[in-house]
Amino acid sequence: MKTKSFILLLASHGIVGALGFAGGIYTLPILIAPDAPTEAQVSAVAAAATYTGEFRRDLQDSDALHWGEGPVSVSPTSISHRGKLAPGPDYKLYLSPEFIETERDFNRLKSRMTLVGDVKTFNNFLVPVPPGVDPSQYTTVIVWCETFGEFITSARYK
Repeated sequence: MKTKSFILLLASHGIVGALGFAGGIYTLPILIAPDAPTEAQVSAVAAAATYTGEFRRDLQDSDALHWGEGPVSVSPTSISHRGKLAPGPDYKLYLSPEFIETERDFNRLKSRMTLVGDVKTFNNFLVPVPPGVDPSQYTTVIVWCETFGEFITSARYK
């Protein structure tokens, strides 16, 4: 086999392997995600909410692979979202004392934020607020991809 043919073969297989790996990272969270909460469950939590906000696709660090859209409801005991999130791995929900829309601002303020819990569904979610966490002490809810350090979306609720 000629050297040029071997290099092309190696390069083409490497590219296909890399694309397959990237596709797996993207689709695995979708395949293993639990069932999303029903509209009735989300509506019940939203009806008892103290605060509301909106995830929007047009935030500064949101892009085609990192976005969220739809209303967010915050109560003393739970946070609900009726809408969609771009699928991805290891999403975390944070409360922040300031509105942020960039990874840089997230990293700057992370020490002042509170981790609420994991977001495991991409069409609607319900996340219980841990005991001792008071959402009234914050202004913004943020979805963050912990594994890749990626800003997904945020919503000011107060």
